[in-house]
Amino acid sequence: MFIVGLAAQSCTKVNENVYDKYAAAQFYSTPAGADDALANVYRKITGDWGSNYAGRDNCWYDLNEFSSDEQVIPHRNTGDWQLDFAQLYTRTESTSLGIIDNTWNWAYSGIYSANLAIAQLTTAKADPSKIAEARVMRAWLYYLLIDDFGDVPFYTDNNTDISKIKQAKRADIYTFIVSELKATVDQLSETRGGAYYGRFNKWAGYTVLAKVYLNAQVYTGTAQWQNALDACNKVATGNFTLHPATASTTAPLGNTYYELFGDVCPNDETIFALYLTENVISGNIYAIRSLNSQTGTALMGANGWNGTVIPSEFYDKFDPNDVRIKQFLIGAQPDGTVFTKDVSSLIDPGAAPNEGIRDVKFYILDNASSPNKFGGIHDASGASNDFPVYRYADILLMQAECEVRLGNVSAAAPFLNQVRERAGLADIAAPTLQNIYDERGFELNEEGHRRQDMIRFGTYLNAHGFVSQGQPFMELFPIPTAAINANTLLKQNPGYSN
Repeated sequence: MFIVGLAAQSCTKVNENVYDKYAAAQFYSTPAGADDALANVYRKITGDWGSNYAGRDNCWYDLNEFSSDEQVIPHRNTGDWQLDFAQLYTRTESTSLGIIDNTWNWAYSGIYSANLAIAQLTTAKADPSKIAEARVMRAWLYYLLIDDFGDVPFYTDNNTDISKIKQAKRADIYTFIVSELKATVDQLSETRGGAYYGRFNKWAGYTVLAKVYLNAQVYTGTAQWQNALDACNKVATGNFTLHPATASTTAPLGNTYYELFGDVCPNDETIFALYLTENVISGNIYAIRSLNSQTGTALMGANGWNGTVIPSEFYDKFDPNDVRIKQFLIGAQPDGTVFTKDVSSLIDPGAAPNEGIRDVKFYILDNASSPNKFGGIHDASGASNDFPVYRYADILLMQAECEVRLGNVSAAAPFLNQVRERAGLADIAAPTLQNIYDERGFELNEEGHRRQDMIRFGTYLNAHGFVSQGQPFMELFPIPTAAINANTLLKQNPGYSN
């Protein structure tokens, strides 16, 4: 809503202030000017095709999802679909893979915009909370970079020749991220929803800090479970609750649980979401990308792309009584299509058109009954489902994990069981790390967390399905060949060749 409002303002020419005639410091010191500086960063984060966090394809989401065990797009034996997604899944990607290059460029484009906003707002002596918001966004982007690539170029001043920046150590950037977040998060607004829907408020800031601490052992070799738990406990003071999961004839897939992934993410559980509106601000392709044209039209009134499938090994872990299994489509569909459980081939010759379980977690309500936010209808290019970057269910599972890792098993149970009870599953009295790992897969699948979870729990390199046992260097992606060509000071990650 924040970005949309600014976009709407920029379209009118009636009685508008001529801001380009202001001195920059005067403009950015005003509430409107500060919001304009921040909106430029949020636009980079939301992005669009090939340059986005999530919603569209071929960037951060795809890189981190298709390298995990929870979804893949097979090349089809009809010639459909490029090999990129299957190569990521099978860990056979090249250093010049477009998805890797796009993710790198997207993150650094966002960092450049954040650096600019910080400089503009600092020079203008703008509201400290707005400066803090820009600094949190920059820290978040660096967190995503070190998670994917390890040692990366680091700069905070745009008056820098980026072709001559050496890589900083992953642990050193981690230290910067923690320092930045600790210095800024308490300055952020505590407002939830409204003008702060789709923005980093205090609760989103503490969630990022919790995530960074949760993965500290991966980044630095030293665990920070208590600090991660403390940050989660801060988020818990924001009065979030789990969104109900009750049968409903008007809710997606017949259950209010799936409202979490609709046109607007519910304020009770959502901590930070991307505001997406098809043909206006990016969009969401994830249900459409999975379904074929006939099934997409029959279920949602939108042509599908016949792409993403769910590996049967992942699907088989779900309890049949789990409300979250409703997102998967297998067998006969209303249009007569029959989706098989298993896929015969990913790359050569590829899968048959109807092979593979389909996923509609981001279900699109029928066009006639649920037009998108701006009154239009969904089309084959995507939908307007917002994307929940962080949810309270994730915080509960992080709390459970930290308690178990700290040896407090009984304290972990209530956190884990809140999530299980909502899903219709029985409580676990003495949860193990395996229980928590599995529950994270059930609850957070298709939301961009799985690769990171697999690495932290030590399962990422395990063989599964068509994927053979991996080697340790594969826990990082290669530095893009194009980045190394542009900056000869960069060194490729071990195990990869340019």
